[in-house]
Amino acid sequence: MNRRGPGVWRRLVVAALLVGLVVAADGCTGRPSRPAAPRITPDRPVIDWVYQLQGYPGGRLDAVARATQSLAVIDLARDAHADYFTRPEIEAVRSSGKVVLAYFEIGSIEQFRPEYPETRRQGDLILNRWPDWPDEFFVRYWDQRWWDLAVRPRIDQALRAGFDGIYLDTPLAYEELDLALTPGRTRADLARAMVDLIVRISRYAKSQRPGLLVFPQNSPELREYDGYTGAIDGIGMEDLFYRSPDEPCTESWCEENLGNARALRDAGKVVLAVDYAGRAEDVRAACARYRQEGFGGYVTSRALDRVSPPCR
Repeated sequence: MNRRGPGVWRRLVVAALLVGLVVAADGCTGRPSRPAAPRITPDRPVIDWVYQLQGYPGGRLDAVARATQSLAVIDLARDAHADYFTRPEIEAVRSSGKVVLAYFEIGSIEQFRPEYPETRRQGDLILNRWPDWPDEFFVRYWDQRWWDLAVRPRIDQALRAGFDGIYLDTPLAYEELDLALTPGRTRADLARAMVDLIVRISRYAKSQRPGLLVFPQNSPELREYDGYTGAIDGIGMEDLFYRSPDEPCTESWCEENLGNARALRDAGKVVLAVDYAGRAEDVRAACARYRQEGFGGYVTSRALDRVSPPCR
């Protein structure tokens, strides 16, 4: 997983798919309508995308809007904190022909996020630190307090800003948090709880704006749980073919992830694949795999701090 902070940031289409982005009322703002979103159809599949979570030049999204990719994933906030992107800024990116997804986490929290102080004050809501990212902690994501404090407000913010969908990071919390801190729970219990959260997010978001897109990142094995596949429109997948830096992904989990991503593709879901590589031959090889698999693809730096060229 990629990770980011005020100095170090983060991470991360497709088989032909019909996903209608409906022109609907914004349930949070009461606005009667919004400009028609681009449509992802069999005649207009997402074949490439751009993923940037920091380093927006001048704090603006001009570079993302100029990019030729047809889908963009950006953070809710330009500073990863509380300076949220506005509706006019998101509409400017959408007017370039892009579907725009709002990135936020659902299974963990970083110390620099605005919800962190109150989450910490809850006492038992924060669990173990993530060893790979020392400024980040896993949380009791099944707890109603987490929904009220972080998850629902982030969905509402994405709706207010006019995003086409939401991109949900850290479903993998279910397999990374310390079981000693959750007595009586098994990994299977925690997986079920994560699926329940994703289903709840989807139902709430789509009730507020029908057609809003829901994309979790990684943990494609959750498709084996009832309710998961029906709740999502697609999935983001990191490191399918290359592990940073420029190392082919040959571990057993790489093949498992690929198999599960293919199963979701075959179920009609969009697969957004991102690999972190820099050598020209590795970029070409990854792009060739995306075409072969029918995935939307993007190859970039793990810092996710720039707009990299699209696959050709």
